[in-house]
Amino acid sequence: MKSYKTLLDENRAWAEDTFKKIDKKMSEMTLRSRDKIPDGVDKDGFHVDRMQTNPNWWCNGFWGGLNYMLYAYTKNEEYLKTANRSEELMDKALANYDKLDHDLGFLWHLMSGANYKITGDKKSRTRNFFCAATLASRYVMDGGFIRAWNWNSARDYSIIDCLMNLPLLYWASDEIGDDRYKKIAMAHADMSILDHLREDGSVVHIVEHDRETAEVRATHGGQGIAVGSSWSRGQAWALYGFTISYIHTGEERYLNAAKQVANYFIANCCDDWLPRIDFRAPAEPVYYDATAGACAACGLIELAKRLPENEGGMYMNAAMNILRAMTEKFVDWNPENDHMLGYGSVRYPVPGTYTEEQAGVHISIIYGDYFYTEAVLKLLGAEFFAW
Repeated sequence: MKSYKTLLDENRAWAEDTFKKIDKKMSEMTLRSRDKIPDGVDKDGFHVDRMQTNPNWWCNGFWGGLNYMLYAYTKNEEYLKTANRSEELMDKALANYDKLDHDLGFLWHLMSGANYKITGDKKSRTRNFFCAATLASRYVMDGGFIRAWNWNSARDYSIIDCLMNLPLLYWASDEIGDDRYKKIAMAHADMSILDHLREDGSVVHIVEHDRETAEVRATHGGQGIAVGSSWSRGQAWALYGFTISYIHTGEERYLNAAKQVANYFIANCCDDWLPRIDFRAPAEPVYYDATAGACAACGLIELAKRLPENEGGMYMNAAMNILRAMTEKFVDWNPENDHMLGYGSVRYPVPGTYTEEQAGVHISIIYGDYFYTEAVLKLLGAEFFAW
């Protein structure tokens, strides 16, 4: 196996060419959608403004975060203007405390946290600290987990997605020199290893806990096809999430967990490198989720960088195969629409429960564009790290 550095060098020209296309498309999209908070596109290929229907939707930080990430690399002021506008619009969501949940990292750390890291903006720092304190307050002490959603039936739920929100807590501890936020993040990550990670490297999407004893009461299928299935974006959340916890803590157990999930992910999409929505779903019909591939590629690249060169080469090779396959099959480079990475899927269309339309199958989703762009920038050696 070639080392990850060799693979980076060999794919440099591809990454440069791909980013030029991203930048060209995004240069148009950032102007068209400056006053929107998009999470997807309509039938004509233009961004739908989620701020009009749900200001607290968990995806609403990715657009601002994407523009801050692009500004950090290109220094194009138009990206900064859109990112600033997005953050300003999202103050409406920040004012509604009852609707804030476990996704505060997605909502603000990728946006306000990014702004503070890039520009030193004090208002953004305050936003991020408010969100960090709110996320920490969701920690169920005896149960050892951060509670997921706000509805009563979910009061004892943790979800694998939350691993990707822990960077907000790591940041807060680093920023003020107090480890209390970091300890909550690590406790939740440790619980995820015990309760969400299976022996084969697959993960459970939703775990229902006994909040007094910390025992697992039940597991739930969530956005996969069924209980006991393997929702691919959940795998990607775990792969990248455990890697990020390792980056912030240096604890080997998180690195080992990330490798375990990565090996499972690679084994289940290495036929054509296009991840299905659920790795344990029937072979037909074929349902893809490009957002899982984009997020997993980010995690695989970061994982490769933290391992000996030759071992890291396996993960870099997988990341490149996923990115190249999705670029060929799923990306629209036409700058006259807002559809970039296609074939994202919200959940598996369980027969008799969700139609393909209800499940959001094979659509353009903003976090797909975010992670796809992030992965390509990693290949180019971009220094900014939002997480």
